[in-house]
Amino acid sequence: MATDIHSSSGQGQRGQSLGKGPAAGRGGGERGAGEVLRKVLKNNGALSGLVVLVVALTVMSPDFLSTQNLLNVGVQAAVTAILAFGVTFVVVSGGIDLSVGSVAAVSAIMLGWTSTKEGLPVWLSVLLAVGTGVACGLVSGGLIAYGKLPPFIATLAMLSVGRGLSLVLSEGTPIALPSSVATVGETLGGWFPVPLLVLLVMGGITALILARTYSGRAMYAIGGNEEAARLSGIRVRRQKLVIYALSGAFAAVAGIVLASRLASAQPQAATGYELDAIAAVVIGGASLAGGVGKASGTLVGALILAVLRNGLNLLEVSIFWQQVVIGAVIALAVLLDTLRRRA
Repeated sequence: MATDIHSSSGQGQRGQSLGKGPAAGRGGGERGAGEVLRKVLKNNGALSGLVVLVVALTVMSPDFLSTQNLLNVGVQAAVTAILAFGVTFVVVSGGIDLSVGSVAAVSAIMLGWTSTKEGLPVWLSVLLAVGTGVACGLVSGGLIAYGKLPPFIATLAMLSVGRGLSLVLSEGTPIALPSSVATVGETLGGWFPVPLLVLLVMGGITALILARTYSGRAMYAIGGNEEAARLSGIRVRRQKLVIYALSGAFAAVAGIVLASRLASAQPQAATGYELDAIAAVVIGGASLAGGVGKASGTLVGALILAVLRNGLNLLEVSIFWQQVVIGAVIALAVLLDTLRRRA
């Protein structure tokens, strides 16, 4: 009898555990899936926003999801994204670069001036254009690292200097580019835009630098705590030169891409692009306080701006109201990201 009671009790306990098993499994699975979803949304807020924006524009405009229009969005995002990749290095390190638009313009003017007016080989002119961007970045970095100027002031000064040099070299008029350079603004195979290819390459380089190089790790360390980075052995001043030189080099590439699309180097090109570049970096999840940021986020931020402009054009929204909408979206994105980080 005692054996029967013990046996029945054991069976009951096993039955209870078997009965609870599936429910607990379902509950754990649901909680696990919910937790994964929350993490994805938390870590990819900009990407979630881009998806929502694409879905909304697809509903409102049947032409939005056409292949040609999506390629146009990529081309429109190319210059801003390339500029923003360079700015990402600066923002991650806790700085700011207001000069990238002007540096892009003066680099493109250097390309046009040396290849057209001076008759230099195109490959050498391209190197000189990129070198011009690097030189501008080194000047800004030197003023910041060794002259102790705030990044805002140093790069604001370079914004003015770069724009002035582009006007001086071009004498205030556009300079036509050789046909070999203008092809950068065309397509591969008659359909894939070359600017989009350059965008992907520069994005890959940015991700590689940030994730796999000593300078990339130094950027995060300096942005997180500059004094701690210095005490840990990082040569902060030297790294700031590298950071702003990279920003200048990326700005030069963006200037070449923009000039190739226009088939000419224009002294007033890329005016205001520095603000779009900074906005793309911030929308992509980087912190202006430094220490946070990644290439994929910057790309998503640039795409959000391009998709928004393209969609508003398709919806025939006035250019004046477009500025209002884009400004509001930037403010909202930064506000939501700030609230998310606090939470």
